Amino acid sequence: MTRTGADVPATYVFDGPTSLRGHNMNKLFMSLIDRDNRHDFLADEDAYCARFALSEAQTTAVLTRDWQAMLDLGGSIFYIYKLAMIDGLSMQFLGGVFTGMSEAEFLAAMQTGGRTDV
Repeated sequence: MTRTGADVPATYVFDGPTSLRGHNMNKLFMSLIDRDNRHDFLADEDAYCARFALSEAQTTAVLTRDWQAMLDLGGSIFYIYKLAMIDGLSMQFLGGVFTGMSEAEFLAAMQTGGRTDV
């Protein structure tokens, strides 16, 4: 049985179609593990996005750091995190963004056993 996001409330499902939709953007994010690539990205973010043939919506999401849009456009949280790290942001920050909590609220929820609102 294939599960969908509707089957699991408050859950984002990263499936085959989502992976295909975000492929180029995720390749860009993964490239950021290399120091020279991080330098190139920070020197000209728009040009770096163009190197990976991102869609206009993906480019806008990356440039404006619209984390939710990146996820909606096919980004993998594990790859999006590579970009967040460049900005000095934590996984807990992203968790907060994706759940409507602050970073501190998300961290507190995780430390007490997880979210209770789902």
